[in-house]
Amino acid sequence: MSSSKGAKLAYRPIGLLGGVLAGVVSGAVFKQVWKRVSNEDDAPDALQSEYSMKEVVLAAALQGAIFAATKAAIDRAGARGFTKLTGNWPGD
Repeated sequence: MSSSKGAKLAYRPIGLLGGVLAGVVSGAVFKQVWKRVSNEDDAPDALQSEYSMKEVVLAAALQGAIFAATKAAIDRAGARGFTKLTGNWPGD
């Protein structure tokens, strides 16, 4: 097994934990952002009839953007830490 394949395999559990952490962190961040921009505690759900299509899609897009940015930041930090410990970049 090559060094890059080994690094990818060894990094997999770290990446999975990072994904879970990103979900938790981004959920908390989104909740706070949504409260500030909408003055409501909860974002609209797609099946709630009292919200317009525009509100539902905007909330989903904002939530997705926050999750993607949070996951990228956590993945990048995890990869850097992994590289410091092992000398191998996990994505190569």
